Amino acid sequence: MISVDEAINTILESINPLSLEKVNLFEALGRVLGEDIISGRDIPPGDNSAMDGYALRAADTLFASRKNPITLRVIEDIPAGRMPKKKVKTGEASRIMTGALIPEGADAVLRVEDTESAGKTVRIFAAVEAGKDVRLAGEDVKKGERVLSRGDIIRPAEIGMMASLSRSFIYAFQKPVAAILATGDELVDVDEPVPPGKIVTSNSYALAAQIMECGGIPLQLGIAKDNREDLAAKFQAALRADVIISSGGVSVGDYDLVKDVMKELGSKMQFWKVAMRPGRPLAYGTIGEKPLFGLPGNPVSSMVSFEQFVRPTLLKMMGHRNLFRKSVQAILMENISKQSGFRAFLRAQVIFENGRYKVATTGEQGSGMLKSMVRANSLIILPEELTRAGKGDTVTVQLLDHSLDTSPTPDYLHR
Repeated sequence: MISVDEAINTILESINPLSLEKVNLFEALGRVLGEDIISGRDIPPGDNSAMDGYALRAADTLFASRKNPITLRVIEDIPAGRMPKKKVKTGEASRIMTGALIPEGADAVLRVEDTESAGKTVRIFAAVEAGKDVRLAGEDVKKGERVLSRGDIIRPAEIGMMASLSRSFIYAFQKPVAAILATGDELVDVDEPVPPGKIVTSNSYALAAQIMECGGIPLQLGIAKDNREDLAAKFQAALRADVIISSGGVSVGDYDLVKDVMKELGSKMQFWKVAMRPGRPLAYGTIGEKPLFGLPGNPVSSMVSFEQFVRPTLLKMMGHRNLFRKSVQAILMENISKQSGFRAFLRAQVIFENGRYKVATTGEQGSGMLKSMVRANSLIILPEELTRAGKGDTVTVQLLDHSLDTSPTPDYLHR
């Protein structure tokens, strides 16, 4: 049996990012960029107006005010997208729309609110400095500039930037296909009758959701019976995936054959017990370069083990740099105890209140109690040597979702 830290290090040392693939922008969101993005143009491409108003020479407005307006001759209208045709000279102005190119001779834009149109002339009610409301060419991005880097996560802003550079396709790290195999004669699928002694295979569906949630692609292979032939056939089919995940059959019972079948297929077993609860019976190996996880059969054990070991693996394969869930320090709201020698991962509900995190368990912590996982947004992590923690103690809490990142009203309204 090895420690959680040893297990994580053993797994991640054997994992490399997948190859790159060419994807269109609509498929790129949330992916990891596989190339540097270099701008082939200035953005904006030319000096343009930041306001609706009049492009003019700042010197012509020097003493303008509401009491002392200055009249200029309007020589043309310049809507966005149309090239200016006339040069602005002393005593002249061009009516201009937001985003339109600044005409030659003009060095400022006066907003329309400080003017009054009078046919072919305009009355100027305010002085303006040179450069006012003029967006300069290359102000946002300069030609030849690296605007995005390999390894960046593609968010909506990155999508917009690449679109502005006419990059309809980009290279991103591939998404890993993760094969899921549930094992056990006691299992039936969700649409099948549930006779006495049978249970529905919830693990394979929860695992598929966990895979999708972190960006992978689940491949459901169904249920394998507790015999070597069926297990071997299912594992053989799983070899077309990038990652293989089985659930159940890695304990020490007479019918727990997964480890043996994994070895027969050429798996190099690294470990099959981890000093953690829930999740102690966990097997890890590789077939070729493909990681193979034998997760416990109990629903909570399976999900917790996925969070600690499989999720970081999938993220690393997708090119991510940050592989682990965020952890915070929280005030414990109850007394809890555990056995020494194991790292405990307790399902919990954490809140942020009065400038600090507070946390309590979601009830009974049996590894078959999936409802406790439904109610949880976090895991209290207690180290191996600890046997108890008391109400008011500070504990480490791993966040499982983004529930603390959102609020019913904008936080800044409360400040």
